[in-house]
Amino acid sequence: MLYLAAKALISGILIAVASEIAKRQPGFGALIASLPLVSVLGMIWLWHDKPDAQNMADHAGATFWYVLPSLPMFLLIPLLLKRGVPFWWALIAGCLLTIALYLAMTWIGPRLGLRL
Repeated sequence: MLYLAAKALISGILIAVASEIAKRQPGFGALIASLPLVSVLGMIWLWHDKPDAQNMADHAGATFWYVLPSLPMFLLIPLLLKRGVPFWWALIAGCLLTIALYLAMTWIGPRLGLRL
């Protein structure tokens, strides 16, 4: 249980640091948020729990393919905000787009031979 709490605390601190920096320097905060910190931490936690090279390779490969459908959200949200759409509606639209693209990836990916 202590291990789980430590994982949550470390992961939460990284998110808090990125958001605090973004208040003062949006570009630098975005840079920190864009780093694959969650993915790297996830791989570290996974390796600690199950040190299996094939499992890790599958996880890292699938992570790459699941990052791709999330990227358009970061184009849609600023576009909507600049056009006067309220933040919460823009965020919801971005999340819905991402969900739709994730579903498409889970359907299309295996048909293209991707291991997701």
